[in-house]
Amino acid sequence: MSFKFHQQDPTDAVEQAFFRIQRDQMIDVPILNPALSVQAIDFQRWQGHWLGIVVTPWCMSLLLLPGSTENWVSTGENKRRFVKFPAGDFAFLGSAEVELGEYQSCSLFSPMGKFSTQSQATMTARASLIGLLTAPQSAPAEKPKANSAVDEPSLARRRFLTLR
Repeated sequence: MSFKFHQQDPTDAVEQAFFRIQRDQMIDVPILNPALSVQAIDFQRWQGHWLGIVVTPWCMSLLLLPGSTENWVSTGENKRRFVKFPAGDFAFLGSAEVELGEYQSCSLFSPMGKFSTQSQATMTARASLIGLLTAPQSAPAEKPKANSAVDEPSLARRRFLTLR
């Protein structure tokens, strides 16, 4: 994998890479949602690197791109690593594209058939990013009833996405 760190906001490079992927690799794939287009959402510095979301007609994914060589954990192509966020641990898969170099992604939605507009997908992406970076609120403690099991809250990706 090629390593390149991004000193500036990588929004344009992300969009260029995913527009190219759509044009070159996804053009005839039947799961494409024609109501959606490629859009990089709210890339921001996070622990010295860049975190944001890419919306495409085939998926919505969190992306993590290196902002420096310091503290970047390379995974290798198609290798997984878990990244700790305030909302919990999330699995990211290593990838590389010419425009981006090495990056890591965590799929949030695929396919994208549930979204009827770009605006709806964008609002969902922004809410997901806010949720990812916000620690879960704990409910007031209740006394467990006798002989009842107490469920621990799950921080799994699917549960995270349904807590809108």
